[in-house]
Amino acid sequence: QVQLVESGGGLVQPGGSLRLSCQHSGSIFNMYVMGWYRQAPGKQRELVATLKVGGRGEYADSVKGRSTISRDNHMKTVSLQMNSLKPEDTAVYYCYGNQDGVNYWGQGTHITVDY
Repeated sequence: QVQLVESGGGLVQPGGSLRLSCQHSGSIFNMYVMGWYRQAPGKQRELVATLKVGGRGEYADSVKGRSTISRDNHMKTVSLQMNSLKPEDTAVYYCYGNQDGVNYWGQGTHITVDY
């Protein structure tokens, strides 16, 4: 059974920074695609950033230039560093993985950007 467990998140002021981490466990040694999606209240879930094994990060336009996705394949983790946070970044952030066409999701972690 594959599990994705997120850490990080919380309340941050506008202009601040936050780092999310996610670790996958289970039968998959090296998840081919890992990344992050988010869902704001009343909106659909949207891609934030993804990173394939050996690839480059792909980012949504809304976070490009102020976010960096990275992964540690040995530790089975993916991280998302977000800077210059805006109120519109407020959402539940979900860790995502894909291996052999099967999607995996974490439980989600909240980020609230507010004073």
